[in-house]
Amino acid sequence: MKERETEAIRPPTLTRRRRRLPRFSRLTVAVIVLLVIGIGFWRLLSKPGSAQPPNPTESKTVAVVKVVRKTLKTDSTLQAEFIPYQDILIHAKVSGYVSMIRVDIGDRVKQGELLATLEVPELQDNINKAKAGLSATEQEIARAQANYDNLHQIYGRLHEVVKAHPNLIAQQDLDTAMSKEEAALDALGDSEQHRQEAQAELGRLNTLAGYEKITAPFDGIITKRFADLGSLIQMGTSSNTQALPLVELAQDDLLRLRFPVPEAQTPFIENGLQVQVTIPTLNKTFVGKIVRSAWDISRSTRTMTTEVDVKNPEGRIKAGMYAAVKLPLTQAKNVLVVPLQALSSGDNPSVFVSSKDGKLEERLVKTGLRTATEAEVTNGLSEGDLVVVGNRSGLIAGEKAEPKLVALPEITEEG
Repeated sequence: MKERETEAIRPPTLTRRRRRLPRFSRLTVAVIVLLVIGIGFWRLLSKPGSAQPPNPTESKTVAVVKVVRKTLKTDSTLQAEFIPYQDILIHAKVSGYVSMIRVDIGDRVKQGELLATLEVPELQDNINKAKAGLSATEQEIARAQANYDNLHQIYGRLHEVVKAHPNLIAQQDLDTAMSKEEAALDALGDSEQHRQEAQAELGRLNTLAGYEKITAPFDGIITKRFADLGSLIQMGTSSNTQALPLVELAQDDLLRLRFPVPEAQTPFIENGLQVQVTIPTLNKTFVGKIVRSAWDISRSTRTMTTEVDVKNPEGRIKAGMYAAVKLPLTQAKNVLVVPLQALSSGDNPSVFVSSKDGKLEERLVKTGLRTATEAEVTNGLSEGDLVVVGNRSGLIAGEKAEPKLVALPEITEEG
């Protein structure tokens, strides 16, 4: 009762003020917040370089290139390896001991130059024996010749007597003399045959003796050495794989650049076709010609071996070096070409064209041959049209855009 009485006694004005005070405070706070936001936004806009609202009448600038006519080519880069034009293991024709060797790896030799000498003692003995046999046949021929001359003279005399005095000499004596003459002639022929056989044997042995000196069959460089002084070298005339070669000789002034061509690309291979060859090790690029191909496609790799002959007079290119061969495949001559940057992706590509009135026009195009940087356009464009290159995002057909001709960098594909 006392509380109610007290509340009833309070002045009515004081009660209303206390009730209105929260409403006034909320309104004040809201006004202050709005003022702060407005001042901050005004300061942001007043800073130099701050974003300005877009101007609908202002046109953007786009990079464009002209549609031109040119020849497009596609190619394939294949890995190749240099090998000597000729590479052989030099064996001995006769078995013997190395008595002298004049070359080592890295030595350059000329055709016919002496490489090594073998010592074959038994060969000289055989030569001496053959000479003695030839001398014996010469003596045998001399005896046979003298015997034949004597018997021929006897038969001749008897024959003359029979002509002059038919009944003076018996026919049997004449026949006997003729038989002896013929036998002597046969003996002389046998002796001459023995001499020819002896001469042939001596010639064979002398030829083998000539093989004691091992010479270079062609100009080249020694790449391996297998024997030293005193080494026993077996003759390499048989199929015996244990025969030790003396050295390995490779021709280095002319090399074969050999590379495998995939089956799908073999129809483009023909002798005389020019290819671009790049040797990364030497930082060298040149043009070569295909001179031969294996014709046969390997069943294991499905490739065909192809070769380019490369002259190497200075010897800078080493056998075993790798090279890249750029093989031309197809080409389209005098066709409309645009950069790949101008095309949209997908099966139905389009380009943005800057029209004469300064607006962008999107056109669907049909493409043909494509390279790493350009594409042939078969429909949708004309020579001299300006196509937009670069980023296509934000471009809208029909909007105004100021074209700016740019030159795209050339992309050179190293072989």
